[in-house]
Amino acid sequence: MKLDSLNWEILALLQGNARLSNAAIGRQVGISSPAVSERIKKMEDAGVIQQYYTVISAIESGYQLKAIITLRAFMGKLKPFLQKVHTFDEVVNCYRITGNENIVMEVILKNQHHLETFIDQLITYGETKTQIVLSHVVRNNEVRPLS
Repeated sequence: MKLDSLNWEILALLQGNARLSNAAIGRQVGISSPAVSERIKKMEDAGVIQQYYTVISAIESGYQLKAIITLRAFMGKLKPFLQKVHTFDEVVNCYRITGNENIVMEVILKNQHHLETFIDQLITYGETKTQIVLSHVVRNNEVRPLS
């Protein structure tokens, strides 16, 4: 789907606040609410807009640690891990990557003991490296038009 400047304006508003009404978006971009609705529907159908979600504070909801864990899978263990990772409640995001490691995970944990227990589950699949997240520097940065 070819995105024009009006679609990008709509996307920028939705990325800032996905709960904006079509009428509010229309007022800001200068088109009617039904026209906004039609454009959003087309972008959803084309897969440009994939989903809407709520960002929850892990700390405010009771988790004490956020960590980035990389995994370098043992021979023959990558596919089993890729099936298993979906069952780990701790994993917020998981990426398959290039380089020495195969996997990067963002995880949330109750405490250090929970981290240790979680790593014990992972080491059956490969070598892990863990970094504790101190703070977010950039979060859900807006996707902008290609220049």
